[in-house]
Amino acid sequence: MSTLTRLKNQTLARLASHIPALAKRFVDGYQARASEGTIPWTKPAKPLAQAKLALVTTSGIHHKDQPVFNMSDNNGDPSYRELNGETIIDDYQITHDYYDHSDARKDPNIVFPLERLRELVSEGVLGQLAQTHYAFMGHIDGQHISTLVETTAREVAQKLKQDQVDLVLLTPA
Repeated sequence: MSTLTRLKNQTLARLASHIPALAKRFVDGYQARASEGTIPWTKPAKPLAQAKLALVTTSGIHHKDQPVFNMSDNNGDPSYRELNGETIIDDYQITHDYYDHSDARKDPNIVFPLERLRELVSEGVLGQLAQTHYAFMGHIDGQHISTLVETTAREVAQKLKQDQVDLVLLTPA
């Protein structure tokens, strides 16, 4: 994908956030990927006040020293980044051309509400937060869908299990 194409995508994302008719056109043109079976739902094993929660986002947020998400591939980037919950709010950048980051740059809690969740922990509503959280770049298409579903999402799920995370909050971009 050329620099010109990336600039076009970034401009369209900014315009769509300010022109409702353009945003509606993009949304109406979206074709969801068909899925099979029922939505997997597992009742939480413990009360929220005792649970450990991790954030998983498709906002493209990551630490500044981590590799940027690949915006040159028209089908997106199915990889993920591990985020340190102690430092990400003070050390982040966003690599994602398909939405306007203006507000998220001012307050990352818009796409990654870690500080709001810390408040819930301090109020006793939520038990604890995981140390490690995960970020994806939300525009995934074509052959990368199977990579995401069969490989990277499973890797993250395994890491969440190893960390004994009880709940995951998914924040889309």
